[in-house]
Parts: sequence; structure tokens; C-alpha cells
Amino acid sequence: MKCMKQLALSGFLICLLAACQSASAPKTLYQWEDYQAHVYRYFKNSGREEQIGEMEKGLEKIRADNGRAPPGYYAHLGLLYLDSGKDDSALQAFQSEKALFPESAPYMDFLLKNAAAKKPSATRVPVSSGKRAE
Repeated sequence: MKCMKQLALSGFLICLLAACQSASAPKTLYQWEDYQAHVYRYFKNSGREEQIGEMEKGLEKIRADNGRAPPGYYAHLGLLYLDSGKDDSALQAFQSEKALFPESAPYMDFLLKNAAAKKPSATRVPVSSGKRAE
């Protein structure tokens, strides 16, 4: 009788393990794609344009899969845009990050303020050199 219980318990555990292994992995909250590799490459100062292209492709894949970009994805893309002189795209990426992740608002506001200050404005008055025009 004792042997029968042990055999039944062993059989049950084997079936349970097999069921757990065959179940598909749970869907993650975010699709990271190659985000970590891009952050590493950013700090190594390598190929901004290439990184922008790869991150945009990753974003297209995330959207096609109805997934969500991870926190920082749009902010990082915005920094790449800013470094490449694509200020309007950078501002849009920072706004997207801020809208999707409200906890990033203070940092995004800081980046938006600095990006706007960097952008030349038509309303700015040029500083005089002190010389009179003749």
C-alpha cells in the first residue's frame, strides 16, 4: 500500500513537471528587443545613425506585435535623435516617453527644456558684438 502511494505520487509529480515544462512562457510586460545593447553602444559612442535605424526597426516590431516599448526606450531614442541633430524627432520621442511613463516626467521635462534651449529660435535677438554698423 505504501509503495502504491509513492508510485502514484511519483507519477503525479512527473506529470506536473511535464505540464509545467510544456506550458508556454508567460508574456512579458515589455518587449525589450535589443534595447540594452543600444544603451551600451550609446555609452561607447558608436554609430548614432545606425542605432537610430535599429531602434526604429525595433519599435516597428514592437508595434506590429501589439507590444509595449520598455521604460526609457523613447528617451534613449530621443537622445540619439538629439545627438544627430534631429531636434523635432527628439522632442517627439521625449513627449512619447513622458506620456507613456508619467514617472519619467521630471527627467523628460529637463531634457525637453534643454533641447528647446539648444534649438535656435526666430524670436531670439542676436547679441551685439559692441561694434557699430557703419
